[in-house]
Amino acid sequence: MAEYAEDSILVLLDTTPDGQLAKSAAGLLGAASGIGTPVALVVAPAASHEALAAAAAELGAPTVLLAEPAGLGEQLTVPVVDALVAASDLVRPDAVLVSHSIEGRDVAGRFAARTRSGLGVDAVGVSRDAEGVVAQHSVYGGAYSVDSAVTWGAPVITVRIGAIDTRAEAKPVVTETLTVQASGRRAASVGEVTQAEVTSSRPELRGAAKVVSGGRGLGSAEKFALVEELADALGAAIGASRAAVDAGYVPQSYQVGQTGVSVAPQLYVALGISGAIQHKAGMQTAKTIVAINKDADAPIFEIADFGVVGDLFQVVPQLIAALKAKKA
Repeated sequence: MAEYAEDSILVLLDTTPDGQLAKSAAGLLGAASGIGTPVALVVAPAASHEALAAAAAELGAPTVLLAEPAGLGEQLTVPVVDALVAASDLVRPDAVLVSHSIEGRDVAGRFAARTRSGLGVDAVGVSRDAEGVVAQHSVYGGAYSVDSAVTWGAPVITVRIGAIDTRAEAKPVVTETLTVQASGRRAASVGEVTQAEVTSSRPELRGAAKVVSGGRGLGSAEKFALVEELADALGAAIGASRAAVDAGYVPQSYQVGQTGVSVAPQLYVALGISGAIQHKAGMQTAKTIVAINKDADAPIFEIADFGVVGDLFQVVPQLIAALKAKKA
Protein backbone atom coordinates (compact mmCIF):
# COMPACT_ATOMS: atom_id res chain seq x y z
CA MET A 1 0.00 0.00 0.00
CA ALA A 2 1.31 3.41 -0.96
CA GLU A 3 2.21 6.07 1.56
CA TYR A 4 0.65 9.47 1.03
CA ALA A 5 2.19 12.88 1.55
CA GLU A 6 1.16 14.92 4.56
CA ASP A 7 -0.08 17.66 2.25
CA SER A 8 -2.20 15.32 0.10
CA ILE A 9 -5.25 16.80 -1.63
CA LEU A 10 -7.86 14.22 -2.62
CA VAL A 11 -9.44 15.04 -5.98
CA LEU A 12 -12.58 13.31 -7.24
CA LEU A 13 -12.53 13.33 -11.04
CA ASP A 14 -15.83 13.26 -12.93
CA THR A 15 -16.13 10.89 -15.87
CA THR A 16 -18.35 11.11 -18.93
CA PRO A 17 -20.83 8.42 -20.06
CA ASP A 18 -18.43 7.38 -22.82
CA GLY A 19 -15.63 6.61 -20.36
CA GLN A 20 -13.54 9.79 -20.58
CA LEU A 21 -12.41 12.24 -17.93
CA ALA A 22 -14.64 15.30 -17.75
CA LYS A 23 -13.24 18.68 -18.79
CA SER A 24 -13.17 19.75 -15.15
CA ALA A 25 -10.33 17.30 -14.38
CA ALA A 26 -7.49 19.54 -15.57
CA GLY A 27 -8.58 22.49 -13.43
CA LEU A 28 -9.16 20.37 -10.34
CA LEU A 29 -5.72 18.76 -10.53
CA GLY A 30 -4.16 22.13 -11.29
CA ALA A 31 -5.82 23.63 -8.23
CA ALA A 32 -4.72 20.72 -6.05
CA SER A 33 -1.11 20.95 -7.27
CA GLY A 34 -0.97 24.56 -6.10
CA ILE A 35 -1.79 23.71 -2.49
CA GLY A 36 -0.39 20.22 -2.00
CA THR A 37 0.15 16.81 -3.56
CA PRO A 38 -2.83 15.68 -5.66
CA VAL A 39 -4.26 12.21 -5.23
CA ALA A 40 -6.88 11.51 -7.88
CA LEU A 41 -9.89 9.28 -7.36
CA VAL A 42 -11.56 7.77 -10.41
CA VAL A 43 -14.83 5.91 -9.88
CA ALA A 44 -15.72 3.97 -13.02
CA PRO A 45 -16.15 0.46 -14.44
CA ALA A 46 -12.92 -1.54 -14.25
CA ALA A 47 -12.73 -1.86 -18.03
CA SER A 48 -11.98 1.85 -18.35
CA HIS A 49 -9.58 2.14 -15.40
CA GLU A 50 -6.33 1.89 -17.37
CA ALA A 51 -7.25 4.61 -19.86
CA LEU A 52 -8.67 6.93 -17.19
CA ALA A 53 -5.60 6.50 -14.97
CA ALA A 54 -3.31 7.37 -17.88
CA ALA A 55 -5.39 10.47 -18.63
CA ALA A 56 -5.34 11.57 -14.98
CA ALA A 57 -1.56 11.13 -14.77
CA GLU A 58 -1.14 13.17 -17.96
CA LEU A 59 -3.07 15.98 -16.23
CA GLY A 60 -0.76 15.89 -13.21
CA ALA A 61 -1.97 13.22 -10.78
CA PRO A 62 1.06 11.53 -9.10
CA THR A 63 -1.22 8.80 -7.75
CA VAL A 64 -4.56 7.59 -9.10
CA LEU A 65 -6.96 5.59 -6.91
CA LEU A 66 -9.29 3.39 -8.96
CA ALA A 67 -12.63 2.15 -7.67
CA GLU A 68 -15.65 0.26 -8.94
CA PRO A 69 -17.93 0.20 -5.91
CA ALA A 70 -20.96 -2.05 -5.59
CA GLY A 71 -24.04 -0.48 -7.14
CA LEU A 72 -22.13 1.73 -9.58
CA GLY A 73 -24.36 2.31 -12.58
CA GLU A 74 -27.37 0.97 -10.70
CA GLN A 75 -27.67 3.59 -7.95
CA LEU A 76 -27.29 7.35 -7.95
CA THR A 77 -24.52 9.06 -5.98
CA VAL A 78 -24.21 6.68 -3.01
CA PRO A 79 -21.64 4.31 -4.60
CA VAL A 80 -19.42 7.28 -5.48
CA VAL A 81 -19.73 8.66 -1.95
CA ASP A 82 -18.80 5.21 -0.60
CA ALA A 83 -15.65 5.29 -2.74
CA LEU A 84 -14.80 8.84 -1.67
CA VAL A 85 -15.16 7.89 2.00
CA ALA A 86 -12.83 4.91 1.50
CA ALA A 87 -10.31 7.10 -0.33
CA SER A 88 -10.44 9.76 2.37
CA ASP A 89 -9.90 7.18 5.12
CA LEU A 90 -6.86 5.89 3.23
CA VAL A 91 -5.25 9.18 2.21
CA ARG A 92 -6.21 11.40 5.16
CA PRO A 93 -6.06 14.49 2.93
CA ASP A 94 -5.78 18.14 3.87
CA ALA A 95 -8.75 18.89 1.59
CA VAL A 96 -11.13 17.18 -0.81
CA LEU A 97 -11.75 18.87 -4.18
CA VAL A 98 -14.81 18.04 -6.28
CA SER A 99 -16.15 19.55 -9.49
CA HIS A 100 -19.05 21.98 -9.08
CA SER A 101 -21.02 19.91 -11.59
CA ILE A 102 -24.50 18.58 -10.91
CA GLU A 103 -23.09 15.20 -9.92
CA GLY A 104 -20.18 16.73 -8.03
CA ARG A 105 -22.39 18.95 -5.89
CA ASP A 106 -24.52 15.96 -4.93
CA VAL A 107 -21.51 13.84 -4.00
CA ALA A 108 -19.80 16.66 -2.08
CA GLY A 109 -22.88 17.42 -0.01
CA ARG A 110 -23.51 13.79 0.89
CA PHE A 111 -19.84 13.15 1.66
CA ALA A 112 -19.60 16.24 3.87
CA ALA A 113 -22.73 15.25 5.79
CA ARG A 114 -21.58 11.66 6.22
CA THR A 115 -18.09 12.61 7.44
CA ARG A 116 -19.19 15.74 9.34
CA SER A 117 -16.85 17.86 7.24
CA GLY A 118 -17.07 21.55 6.39
CA LEU A 119 -18.33 22.26 2.87
CA GLY A 120 -17.33 25.18 0.65
CA VAL A 121 -19.22 25.43 -2.64
CA ASP A 122 -18.59 27.06 -6.01
CA ALA A 123 -15.02 28.10 -5.27
CA VAL A 124 -13.20 30.12 -7.91
CA GLY A 125 -9.79 29.55 -6.33
CA VAL A 126 -7.99 27.70 -3.53
CA SER A 127 -4.92 28.57 -1.51
CA ARG A 128 -3.13 27.56 1.66
CA ASP A 129 -2.21 29.57 4.72
CA ALA A 130 -0.57 28.68 8.02
CA GLU A 131 -3.76 27.04 9.29
CA GLY A 132 -4.74 25.03 6.22
CA VAL A 133 -6.57 25.17 2.91
CA VAL A 134 -8.66 28.23 2.06
CA ALA A 135 -11.34 28.49 -0.65
CA GLN A 136 -12.04 31.72 -2.53
CA HIS A 137 -15.60 32.54 -3.59
CA SER A 138 -17.18 35.27 -5.70
CA VAL A 139 -20.60 36.10 -4.25
CA TYR A 140 -23.56 38.44 -4.67
CA GLY A 141 -23.07 38.75 -8.39
CA GLY A 142 -19.37 39.47 -8.01
CA ALA A 143 -19.91 42.33 -5.60
CA TYR A 144 -17.78 40.59 -2.96
CA SER A 145 -14.86 38.19 -2.89
CA VAL A 146 -14.78 36.07 0.26
CA ASP A 147 -12.59 33.35 1.71
CA SER A 148 -13.82 30.31 3.59
CA ALA A 149 -12.00 27.80 5.74
CA VAL A 150 -12.87 25.16 8.31
CA THR A 151 -11.92 25.14 11.96
CA TRP A 152 -11.61 21.38 12.13
CA GLY A 153 -10.77 18.56 9.70
CA ALA A 154 -10.37 18.67 5.95
CA PRO A 155 -12.64 20.99 3.95
CA VAL A 156 -14.73 19.64 1.08
CA ILE A 157 -14.62 22.17 -1.76
CA THR A 158 -16.53 22.22 -5.03
CA VAL A 159 -14.64 24.15 -7.71
CA ARG A 160 -16.38 26.12 -10.45
CA ILE A 161 -15.63 24.62 -13.85
CA GLY A 162 -13.27 26.81 -15.85
CA ALA A 163 -12.32 29.04 -12.93
CA ILE A 164 -8.82 27.59 -12.40
CA ASP A 165 -6.16 28.35 -15.01
CA THR A 166 -3.31 26.53 -13.24
CA ARG A 167 -2.29 23.24 -14.84
CA ALA A 168 -0.17 20.54 -13.22
CA GLU A 169 2.76 18.83 -14.91
CA ALA A 170 2.26 15.34 -16.33
CA LYS A 171 3.32 12.46 -14.07
CA PRO A 172 4.15 8.78 -14.59
CA VAL A 173 1.12 6.52 -14.14
CA VAL A 174 0.96 5.19 -10.56
CA THR A 175 -2.28 3.48 -9.59
CA GLU A 176 -3.82 1.74 -6.62
CA THR A 177 -7.05 -0.22 -6.64
CA LEU A 178 -9.32 0.90 -3.83
CA THR A 179 -11.37 -1.54 -1.81
CA VAL A 180 -14.78 0.01 -1.13
CA GLN A 181 -17.22 -1.27 1.46
CA ALA A 182 -20.85 -0.63 0.53
CA SER A 183 -22.55 1.62 3.07
CA GLY A 184 -26.04 0.34 2.39
CA ARG A 185 -27.33 3.93 2.45
CA ARG A 186 -30.62 4.60 0.71
CA ALA A 187 -30.20 5.58 -2.90
CA ALA A 188 -32.33 6.24 -5.93
CA SER A 189 -32.14 3.45 -8.48
CA VAL A 190 -31.07 4.06 -12.06
CA GLY A 191 -33.58 2.85 -14.62
CA GLU A 192 -33.04 2.81 -18.35
CA VAL A 193 -30.50 5.34 -19.58
CA THR A 194 -30.60 6.60 -23.15
CA GLN A 195 -27.89 8.96 -24.29
CA ALA A 196 -29.22 11.97 -26.17
CA GLU A 197 -27.42 12.47 -29.44
CA VAL A 198 -26.56 16.14 -29.80
CA THR A 199 -24.61 17.16 -32.88
CA SER A 200 -23.02 20.60 -32.73
CA SER A 201 -19.80 22.17 -33.91
CA ARG A 202 -19.94 24.58 -30.96
CA PRO A 203 -18.32 23.94 -27.56
CA GLU A 204 -20.44 22.87 -24.61
CA LEU A 205 -21.50 25.88 -22.54
CA ARG A 206 -20.27 24.57 -19.19
CA GLY A 207 -16.48 24.77 -19.24
CA ALA A 208 -16.20 26.62 -22.57
CA ALA A 209 -13.21 28.94 -23.07
CA LYS A 210 -15.32 31.46 -25.00
CA VAL A 211 -19.00 32.29 -24.55
CA VAL A 212 -21.30 34.65 -26.44
CA SER A 213 -24.58 35.34 -24.65
CA GLY A 214 -27.67 37.20 -25.75
CA GLY A 215 -30.34 38.96 -23.75
CA ARG A 216 -33.76 40.49 -24.11
CA GLY A 217 -32.22 43.25 -26.20
CA LEU A 218 -32.13 40.86 -29.18
CA GLY A 219 -35.90 41.30 -29.43
CA SER A 220 -36.90 37.91 -30.84
CA ALA A 221 -35.87 34.31 -31.36
CA GLU A 222 -35.19 35.05 -35.03
CA LYS A 223 -32.81 37.90 -34.20
CA PHE A 224 -31.00 35.70 -31.66
CA ALA A 225 -29.34 34.22 -34.76
CA LEU A 226 -26.93 37.17 -34.50
CA VAL A 227 -25.58 35.66 -31.27
CA GLU A 228 -25.07 32.34 -33.04
CA GLU A 229 -23.25 33.99 -35.93
CA LEU A 230 -20.83 35.80 -33.64
CA ALA A 231 -20.29 32.65 -31.59
CA ASP A 232 -19.41 30.70 -34.73
CA ALA A 233 -16.98 33.42 -35.82
CA LEU A 234 -15.25 33.21 -32.43
CA GLY A 235 -15.52 29.44 -31.98
CA ALA A 236 -17.55 30.08 -28.84
CA ALA A 237 -20.37 28.45 -26.92
CA ILE A 238 -23.79 30.13 -26.79
CA GLY A 239 -25.44 31.40 -23.63
CA ALA A 240 -28.39 33.59 -22.72
CA SER A 241 -29.83 35.65 -19.91
CA ARG A 242 -32.90 34.48 -18.02
CA ALA A 243 -34.92 37.22 -19.71
CA ALA A 244 -34.07 35.79 -23.13
CA VAL A 245 -34.96 32.28 -21.98
CA ASP A 246 -38.25 33.41 -20.40
CA ALA A 247 -39.11 35.23 -23.64
CA GLY A 248 -38.71 31.96 -25.54
CA TYR A 249 -35.72 33.00 -27.64
CA VAL A 250 -33.68 29.90 -26.67
CA PRO A 251 -34.03 26.78 -24.46
CA GLN A 252 -33.41 26.91 -20.72
CA SER A 253 -30.20 24.91 -21.18
CA TYR A 254 -28.63 28.10 -22.60
CA GLN A 255 -29.27 30.11 -19.43
CA VAL A 256 -26.26 31.60 -17.68
CA GLY A 257 -26.72 32.81 -14.13
CA GLN A 258 -27.70 31.99 -10.61
CA THR A 259 -30.52 29.68 -11.74
CA GLY A 260 -28.69 28.47 -14.83
CA VAL A 261 -25.13 27.52 -15.72
CA SER A 262 -22.14 29.15 -14.01
CA VAL A 263 -19.29 29.80 -16.44
CA ALA A 264 -15.78 31.17 -16.09
CA PRO A 265 -14.45 31.45 -19.66
CA GLN A 266 -11.44 33.34 -20.95
CA LEU A 267 -13.82 35.53 -22.97
CA TYR A 268 -17.47 36.38 -22.29
CA VAL A 269 -19.38 38.55 -24.77
CA ALA A 270 -22.74 39.90 -23.58
CA LEU A 271 -25.10 41.15 -26.29
CA GLY A 272 -28.19 43.10 -25.24
CA ILE A 273 -27.90 41.91 -21.63
CA SER A 274 -28.66 44.47 -18.94
CA GLY A 275 -26.67 42.62 -16.28
CA ALA A 276 -29.08 41.70 -13.50
CA ILE A 277 -27.34 40.41 -10.38
CA GLN A 278 -28.63 36.89 -11.04
CA HIS A 279 -26.92 36.84 -14.42
CA LYS A 280 -23.70 38.37 -13.16
CA ALA A 281 -23.50 35.70 -10.47
CA GLY A 282 -23.01 33.08 -13.18
CA MET A 283 -20.43 34.81 -15.39
CA GLN A 284 -18.59 37.61 -13.61
CA THR A 285 -15.48 35.46 -12.99
CA ALA A 286 -14.80 35.40 -16.74
CA LYS A 287 -11.27 36.58 -17.46
CA THR A 288 -12.36 39.17 -20.07
CA ILE A 289 -15.91 40.52 -20.35
CA VAL A 290 -17.11 42.45 -23.39
CA ALA A 291 -20.53 44.08 -23.27
CA ILE A 292 -22.54 45.64 -26.10
CA ASN A 293 -25.69 47.48 -25.07
CA LYS A 294 -27.47 50.67 -26.15
CA ASP A 295 -28.17 51.62 -22.53
CA ALA A 296 -25.07 53.34 -21.16
CA ASP A 297 -26.37 52.82 -17.61
CA ALA A 298 -26.80 49.04 -17.93
CA PRO A 299 -25.31 47.27 -14.88
CA ILE A 300 -23.34 44.93 -17.15
CA PHE A 301 -20.91 47.79 -17.83
CA GLU A 302 -19.96 47.84 -14.13
CA ILE A 303 -18.09 44.54 -14.54
CA ALA A 304 -17.19 44.69 -18.23
CA ASP A 305 -13.52 45.01 -19.22
CA PHE A 306 -14.60 46.45 -22.57
CA GLY A 307 -17.94 48.11 -23.25
CA VAL A 308 -19.60 49.35 -26.40
CA VAL A 309 -22.60 51.65 -26.04
CA GLY A 310 -24.52 51.29 -29.26
CA ASP A 311 -27.06 49.38 -31.32
CA LEU A 312 -25.94 45.76 -31.30
CA PHE A 313 -27.59 45.23 -34.70
CA GLN A 314 -25.11 47.71 -36.13
CA VAL A 315 -22.08 46.90 -33.98
CA VAL A 316 -22.15 43.08 -34.07
CA PRO A 317 -22.33 42.66 -37.89
CA GLN A 318 -19.27 44.90 -38.16
CA LEU A 319 -17.49 42.80 -35.54
CA ILE A 320 -18.37 39.57 -37.36
CA ALA A 321 -17.15 41.02 -40.66
CA ALA A 322 -13.86 42.04 -39.06
CA LEU A 323 -13.38 38.57 -37.57
CA LYS A 324 -14.08 36.87 -40.89
CA ALA A 325 -11.72 39.25 -42.70
CA LYS A 326 -8.96 38.43 -40.22
CA LYS A 327 -9.41 34.70 -40.86
CA ALA A 328 -9.39 35.11 -44.65
